[in-house]
Amino acid sequence: MRPRPWRGAAPRSPGSPAASRCRHRARTAELGEAALEAFDEGPWGRKYPVIAQTWRRHWPEVIPFYAFPADVRRIIYTTNAIESLNAKLRRAVRARGHFPHDDAAWKLLFLVLNRASKDWKMPQREWSAAKAQFAILFQDRFAIT
Repeated sequence: MRPRPWRGAAPRSPGSPAASRCRHRARTAELGEAALEAFDEGPWGRKYPVIAQTWRRHWPEVIPFYAFPADVRRIIYTTNAIESLNAKLRRAVRARGHFPHDDAAWKLLFLVLNRASKDWKMPQREWSAAKAQFAILFQDRFAIT
C-alpha cells in the first residue's frame, strides 16, 4: 500500500487548520480578527467559507474572551471534558425516557454527575496555571485550594 499524498494546505499556511487555531492563541481581538481574515483568504477559507462567516456573525460574543490571559482562554476553549460530561447526561436522560416530575430528573442528573466525578483522576494540564490567573483576576471570588 502506497502512502497517499497529503491533500490539505501546508501545516502553517495561512488557511490551514493550524493557522485557524491562531485566532484562539492571538493576544488581542485585533490579532484574532487578522488571523480570521488570513484563514478566510487561505485555501481552507475558500473550501469552507461558512466557518469564517459563522465566526464573523458571532464575533461580538468572542471578543470578551480576549480579555482573559492565554492560560485561562486555553481552559475555556477546551471542550472535550465538557462534551464527554454532556454525552453522559444525555445518555442517562435518553435511557430513562420520561420523568414523573422535575425532582426525578434532577435526582438522575445528580447521580450521573456523582458517578462521572469518580472517573476524574487528574485535572487538565493547564488547570494549575489557569487557577493562578483566576486567583489574580477574581481575588475575592476565587480561592486556590
